[in-house]
Amino acid sequence: MKIQFYLRFFTQYGQSLFLTGNCDALGNNDLSAALPMQYLTDEFWTVTVELGKDFENDLQYSYILKNENGEEIREWGNDRVVEFMKLQVDELTLIDTWNHAGEYENAFFTQPFQEVLFPKHRENKTRTYKGVTHLFKIKAPLLKADEVLFISGSNETLGKWSNAEPLLMHKEDNWWTARIDLSNESFPVAYKYGVFNTKTKTFVQFESGNNRILYDSYGKKKITILHDGFAQLPADGWKGAGVAIPVFSLRTEKSLGVGEFSDMKLLVDWAKKAGMKLVQILPINDTTATHTWQDSYPYAAISAFALHPVYLNLEMIAQKATHPVIKSLKKKQTELNALPEVDYEAVMKVKWAAAKELYQEQKDALHEDAEFFSFFELNRYWLVPYAAFSYLRDKYKTPDFTKWKSHSVYNEHAIQEFVAPSQKHYDEIALYYFIQYHLHLQLLDATNYAHKNGIVVKGDIPIGIYRNSCDAWVEPELYNMSMQAGAPPDDFAVKGQNWGFPTYNWQRMAEDGFKWWRRRFEQMSNYFDAFRIDHILGFFRIWSIPMDAVEGILGYFVPALPVHINEFGQRGLWFDYQRLCKPFINDEVLRELMNGDVEILKPYLNHIGNGQFELKEEFNTQRKVEAHFAAQEQNAQNENIKHGLYDCISNVILFEVEGSQSQQFHFRISVSSTSSFRFLDEDSRRKLDEFYVNYFYRRQDDFWRKEAMAKLPSLKRSTNMLVCGEDLGMVPDCVPDVMKQMGMLSLEIQRMPKDPAKQFFHPKDAPYLSVVTPSTHDMSTIRGWWEEDRTQTQKFFTHELAQTGEAPYYCEPWIVRSIITQHLYSPAMWSIFQIQELLGMNGVLRRENPAEERINVPANPKHYWRYRMHLSFEQLLNEEMFNQELKGYIDASGRG
Repeated sequence: MKIQFYLRFFTQYGQSLFLTGNCDALGNNDLSAALPMQYLTDEFWTVTVELGKDFENDLQYSYILKNENGEEIREWGNDRVVEFMKLQVDELTLIDTWNHAGEYENAFFTQPFQEVLFPKHRENKTRTYKGVTHLFKIKAPLLKADEVLFISGSNETLGKWSNAEPLLMHKEDNWWTARIDLSNESFPVAYKYGVFNTKTKTFVQFESGNNRILYDSYGKKKITILHDGFAQLPADGWKGAGVAIPVFSLRTEKSLGVGEFSDMKLLVDWAKKAGMKLVQILPINDTTATHTWQDSYPYAAISAFALHPVYLNLEMIAQKATHPVIKSLKKKQTELNALPEVDYEAVMKVKWAAAKELYQEQKDALHEDAEFFSFFELNRYWLVPYAAFSYLRDKYKTPDFTKWKSHSVYNEHAIQEFVAPSQKHYDEIALYYFIQYHLHLQLLDATNYAHKNGIVVKGDIPIGIYRNSCDAWVEPELYNMSMQAGAPPDDFAVKGQNWGFPTYNWQRMAEDGFKWWRRRFEQMSNYFDAFRIDHILGFFRIWSIPMDAVEGILGYFVPALPVHINEFGQRGLWFDYQRLCKPFINDEVLRELMNGDVEILKPYLNHIGNGQFELKEEFNTQRKVEAHFAAQEQNAQNENIKHGLYDCISNVILFEVEGSQSQQFHFRISVSSTSSFRFLDEDSRRKLDEFYVNYFYRRQDDFWRKEAMAKLPSLKRSTNMLVCGEDLGMVPDCVPDVMKQMGMLSLEIQRMPKDPAKQFFHPKDAPYLSVVTPSTHDMSTIRGWWEEDRTQTQKFFTHELAQTGEAPYYCEPWIVRSIITQHLYSPAMWSIFQIQELLGMNGVLRRENPAEERINVPANPKHYWRYRMHLSFEQLLNEEMFNQELKGYIDASGRG
């Protein structure tokens, strides 16, 4: 069969197009073997292939754009499919429209919309091609339940533009289709798509824009198939509201001191009652590293795949409330549920002991359970290493596998022997299989319940992995274990953040097509419809901190284009290695750092002449200082000295690139705020500042864009979940465009404007493909923030709320209500609120002290994550007046 491909695409000079697909002629989906196309006109590119009779599959194909710089961009989707064996023709013409990933209509073909939110149109998949010359295919994701598309055009067959009795189309998979015989018509043909209501039998509207034109004429034994892209209908009007809350923060009468997966059902009930369409949670992976409260940090998982045992509902495993194990816990359950916050260690101790008892009782039946066997086989690749890692962590009393006496280096064959059923410790290994299986069942049960109630579930995928994790143990080559990931300074953490995670070895990950990431996305899609990528900027560049640093302020972006020593001379700057690359310390610096006490740090310094000092070798890194003071008495003076030395160490202007032989350098972040910078002469400060701005805001932009485009497109293609990126912090100029091109939703926060010229962001200015929210788990709530800075509060009160006079000292319910409604009326696709914010609208229901509502303090790496609702969901579901009030706001804003 002869196949002619025509693609509508307006290319620019230097661009070229390629075709890939599932047959030999198209390279069998090997992108490196894609077929080059030829430029035909300003409107079309084309290529012709011959497909032999031995090809007996449906033909699936897509297009690739190659830019002048070598960058490859695949069109979005994989639903260009031709029923090859049904055609029975000699010639096939395919006329296509490029499907840009950033078209917002594509968002409506993702999992939350297709599987949960949108009504199902009746589909007809059995229609034939007999007597058909042309097959028209078009997408229209936002039609109502009783609406269908029709096609109308300039000739008799297409109804002469009539909309009274139009030619109705049929739904087949993602496409609306019309099989038409145009053999008696002349060409070209003008046509358009429109909307018809089948219930009222009335015309609704034609699509906007110019008429579509079909030039391809009829031929014997020939069929033309048109993939016409999206009908030109209003498609940015759909909006939804959601609630965000960590699972551990849920409170119900049946939970055991902490929120559990089963508690998500009552969260769904309440969200539905209030008119919301989404619930969002924090990461739920196992973080058990130390068996202490420090494991409460949900972004430090010991496995990117294992779920956290803290979310286990024991009664569901026992299958009855009268089970002896469950009955024995009633007193402890009452005690833990009465606490205002989560007692992480107590909860884990109780749940772990009970889970062991239930395993011993059920272990024989478990291994005869077909569902368990299926779960085990599908998840074996991570489940077996995770169980072995967890056992060895406890055996050697450390998650640091480099300190284990055996299996410190992962060997798959050795671990398979280690976990064999014949081993004496097998039950201790299989306990982890048992727990993960039940966590899987319980989370799946909760998310299925959400879907049945029309509620989307949004998860969270951390950017980093824990240094002493199963993932690092199994595949250390995927990570740069010699570096620490974090974030540069911002208003919430003025010395930056050091998460302690290793950074990713992206080059190695690319070698197997980012298999580890694809597996993460695949597993998440079992439970979630959408997910938030924590710190999506990490796919562009990550804030990398040397291992000898404690504070994030000593980091720099990797990858980044360094500055060369010659560039200083070119800018009229004298390069002095000692002055620019070593800590600058003199009496004035010491006086400034230590509030006038010049002598307090002198014992840790050497005098090097000219009134300047250097740190003694035993104190010349932050890790050395940290270790020294860890062995000293813990008091305010020692803490003050320690942080004074930290500040001395970070008082530099440049970091030398390792191995560059003092030829290449990175600028220290916020360099103009250092006393080292301020002690330079005025001309040097001006020139260095210009150089600094160029380094951070211009030099890297195209480089970072290419880095992201080498990773994100293939990762996004591996899932049909709706992807939201947390694009906060020091955002490169290239980020918004890349996310827009990828069709990823951005995050917009009122107190964190992305425009540096603005003090606040107004929700009315949000792009459609975005999520707007007043606050995140890393911030104080509206009420907490209101009391932190009276100057900021007054500006917000005057300019954002358009109020006169002095702002109230406390954030009154009407203020929270005003901010919530601002977000609800935003043009953004989603407005999502922490549950504390929603309760803040009600003076009776909200917590008395807003400081108790905060979930995390990013500036504190040892923060205890223990926030729990003060109300149970049983109570909240009965608050009819409040629930109806909230639903009224949501419905009125068009998000209901």
